[in-house]
Amino acid sequence: MSTRSSHAPRAPRAITEAASSEAAPVSLCAREPHVPADRLVAEMVPPPRFDSVRFDTYIPDPNQPSQIDAVKILGGFAEGLGGAHATGSGRRPVLSRLFAKKPAAPAGPRGVYLDGGYGVGKTHLLASLWHATPAEPALKAFGTFVELTNLVGALGFQQTVKTLSGHRLLCIDEFELDDPGDTVLVSSLLSRLVESGVALAATSNTLPGKLGEGRFAAADFLREIQGLSAHFRPLRIDGEDYRHRGLPEAPAPFSDEQVTKAAYATPGASLDDFPHLLDHLAKVHPSRYGALTDGLTAVCLTDVRPVPDQSTALRLVVLADRLYDREVPVLASGLPFDRLFSEEMLKGGYRKKYFRAISRLTALARDAKGLVEQ
Repeated sequence: MSTRSSHAPRAPRAITEAASSEAAPVSLCAREPHVPADRLVAEMVPPPRFDSVRFDTYIPDPNQPSQIDAVKILGGFAEGLGGAHATGSGRRPVLSRLFAKKPAAPAGPRGVYLDGGYGVGKTHLLASLWHATPAEPALKAFGTFVELTNLVGALGFQQTVKTLSGHRLLCIDEFELDDPGDTVLVSSLLSRLVESGVALAATSNTLPGKLGEGRFAAADFLREIQGLSAHFRPLRIDGEDYRHRGLPEAPAPFSDEQVTKAAYATPGASLDDFPHLLDHLAKVHPSRYGALTDGLTAVCLTDVRPVPDQSTALRLVVLADRLYDREVPVLASGLPFDRLFSEEMLKGGYRKKYFRAISRLTALARDAKGLVEQ
């Protein structure tokens, strides 16, 4: 049994004395947030990083015509959602809802599917679509695939259908099907929502018909995956990772002393030993990782090292996504982020998740460079 405690690393004596007048940084390992179901629903909007993006703020790569085409197609898709909801807004009188004739399922795909590599601006475009759709925020929902499955877990399937069926649009970011249970769950949910007239939009690094390829038990749910793909019109977006397009290399990791000193000098920063944080993530449901980062201005990590196994790696991917969404810079010592995942992991079925995490953590490390005194 491990005797390692889940607390922030102890700061060197010299740093502690020098920072005695500063408030001590918080520890993520000391947080075990509870997230009520109504908060999960209320937070189904574009995260802070994408709150102000619009189609006209998307900067397409001039060498990638598909990026320019995507803006035009999505703009037209948003305009097409300006009419009345197929089944109303969900606020009609009870008798009207009970006796109204159920509309026929719309012909053809009822959604768009943005396919492309990490860093081509898919989330930017998805959030722009949400903003451009002419409906009040309460009738539009935006969340990651993980957040959607967590919502079903919190509300139950029927209540989730009831909650979302009155919406004009449901945007799903980072659409991933990692196990047969999630495949059946989301397939059933989206089918019910499409029948209710909800338009769908999603991003992923894989074409709809290829979801599950290279993952465990892919053959077991291939039929469900093919059924899901029929709901979407695939829209391919080519290009390089914009986070690294023309930018300098990510800063090398700093020393433990530099990271600890910066944590004490930065109001609202957290400070944790990386192995201890990985242990703590196993005790917190991924649906709470956003709440885990509430109020943080920076995340400071010491002793970054390769993740030990795939379950831990996938939890870290979710945390990286939440930090990136919330624009929380990450200052670290130890190994650089491109050495977090083993060669085997980077060649496996979850490789695109891992590359996305590396890309986003690298961008956050670049944002954190100014926290260290030069």
